[in-house]
Amino acid sequence: MLLSLVVVACGKKGPPLPPLVKLPVAPADLTAARRADTVDLQFTVPNANTDNTRPANVARVDVYAYTGAATVADADVVRLGTRVASVAVKAPRDPDITFDPDDPDQSEGDVDPPEGEGLDQGARARVQETLTLPAPTPTDATPPVRTYVGVGITTRGRPGPTSRRAAVPLVPSPPAPPRAEVTYTEKGVTVQWPAAAKAAGYHVYEVPELSRLKPDATQEQPLTPEAIADTHYVDSRMTWGATRCYAVRSVGTVGALTVESGRSEPACVTLVDTFSPEAPKGLQAVASEGVINLIWDANTEPDLDGYYLLRGPAPGDELVPVTTAVIRETAFQDDRVPPGMRFVYALQAVDRSGNLSPISTRAEETAR
Repeated sequence: MLLSLVVVACGKKGPPLPPLVKLPVAPADLTAARRADTVDLQFTVPNANTDNTRPANVARVDVYAYTGAATVADADVVRLGTRVASVAVKAPRDPDITFDPDDPDQSEGDVDPPEGEGLDQGARARVQETLTLPAPTPTDATPPVRTYVGVGITTRGRPGPTSRRAAVPLVPSPPAPPRAEVTYTEKGVTVQWPAAAKAAGYHVYEVPELSRLKPDATQEQPLTPEAIADTHYVDSRMTWGATRCYAVRSVGTVGALTVESGRSEPACVTLVDTFSPEAPKGLQAVASEGVINLIWDANTEPDLDGYYLLRGPAPGDELVPVTTAVIRETAFQDDRVPPGMRFVYALQAVDRSGNLSPISTRAEETAR
């Protein structure tokens, strides 16, 4: 005989479990760029929790730094390092009320937006640290580095996961390049500078005109995403009437890490359009009853305004505009010509700054 025994567990219902605490994801895309004795740190503020719900339960982001070996663990950067910055973030009124973007039955409109002082969730944050370099010692086998991580902190002060690390070397920065020379054509601005000693490359920056006398990395716009080996750079952004100021920083390398110099003295230029269009090409004249029809090829200048059509009786010793207005098409019918009289035609292109091209090749025709 086969007996079957079923045991059913029973017991008292325990106390309710506390709600799961939502933690923000790690700050994303942390970068650290050292320029002379200033480290420029940037990261993206968390906008989600580790369970993918939103908004993030985050009230601030703390940035920690540790000076020592590059092999330090991420947790030790926070445990042994120093908090060098704290960035306030707009926080949810109730961190337990969230929505899941992957749930079709939920939407962002179901929850109140984050509120309060600070940056928006998902915004790009930027902070700076001014360094005091340690004195080198003969026993240093490798130079120390400064390692940074970011941590999102909940509305109740609980940390989330740490960001990826970013590091800069703690060595003297290379010398700044001499002041650059700036020239321009209608196609671009050329920034050229003498080579700097001990430079492995260079970064070019646009400097706001009002801040050109006082270095401030937060006001500089990098124009070279990667360091360049050349001692010249061409800026193809052409806006006539704009004033552009440029500064250059040398780049030094320590293994895979880089350090930039102080900036060169800014060089400024105001872009004034003094460049004439090319002479129009392909002018042809065809006579019909009481009219001479003229056609030509279009000029390709981006700031072209149009054309002036010139006319005069043969042999064309004196040519005058047919109309006072600019012609913006590439064809014209001249119906003010006496029959049997031969005329000479030519064109001049004009740009929006009023620069005139050389006179085109002539075309002749007799009205019928």
